Amino acid sequence: MLRPKCDLRGCTDHKSHIYLINFSITLLKKQMKDILRIAVQKKGRLSDDSLKLIKECGIKVNNGTGKLKATASNFPVEFLFLRDDDIPGYVQDGIADIGIVGANEAEEKDKQVDWIKKLGFSKCRLSLAIDKNLPYAGVQDFEGKSLATSYPKILGDFLKANEVNAEIHEISGSVEIAPSIGLAYGICDIVSSGSTLMSNGLKEVEEIYKSEAVLLATKAMSEEKQAILDKLLFRIDAVQTAKNNKYILLNAPTENIDKIIDILPGMKSPTVLPLAMEGWSSVHTVIQEDDFWQIIEALKAEGAQGILVVPIEKMII
Repeated sequence: MLRPKCDLRGCTDHKSHIYLINFSITLLKKQMKDILRIAVQKKGRLSDDSLKLIKECGIKVNNGTGKLKATASNFPVEFLFLRDDDIPGYVQDGIADIGIVGANEAEEKDKQVDWIKKLGFSKCRLSLAIDKNLPYAGVQDFEGKSLATSYPKILGDFLKANEVNAEIHEISGSVEIAPSIGLAYGICDIVSSGSTLMSNGLKEVEEIYKSEAVLLATKAMSEEKQAILDKLLFRIDAVQTAKNNKYILLNAPTENIDKIIDILPGMKSPTVLPLAMEGWSSVHTVIQEDDFWQIIEALKAEGAQGILVVPIEKMII
């Protein structure tokens, strides 16, 4: 009896067919081991900031319009574009190996994940707000009152820590409307500029949680994926360090160089080069953004001139 042909690559041998299927499955499993899955918010400011960081790390990804999954062309990472409040759960379950999400969402969901790194962008705060015409003397004013929020865990922890008994109404979206319709005395919600509160006749009275983007990781990370994560973290560190520092060049009288060097913190020691004009030197170094203006003023007092400030794209220490 003639054996029917297999559909796989025109194979006519049943054993070869089974072999190729098993080989394909093995290859697929290996590829999954060698790719780090990262979950990011599918739209919004956090999504934009996350993809900007990825781009600054030299990773190329084209997520197109409306795509929920994309693979980088030059780094072993696959992106999953999800709702921000789903990301901690996906990371806990190992569907995503790592995820970028607001610390407020990670804290609220309270999943079993590792908090790897603060990323320094998408900063905001979780605050209590009440009607702008009401007086406010302190957090004890909420005793026996009702509060509307999308963050019942964070709010509950704050109230418990301050020994305040208040009723929490958990709602999603349009939290600011709760006081005006009589649902709650006040609200607890995310605040960036405060303009949304003002437009709804509310005032911010108590900050209870500071948030920014954080990197989460699953606790069941394989060695292969951990190695890829380490490479990604190396790139992120280089980008973050660069943003916190400035490269400066200046000219100064050679006789004041020792005083100039004492002012400059530098990475190790500033570079000093003689200028064509006798008695003058050029000094090159790196200073931290937080100390920038204080240091510049001190340098000018010691005769520094022609000070140039150059942004740093990457910085590896």
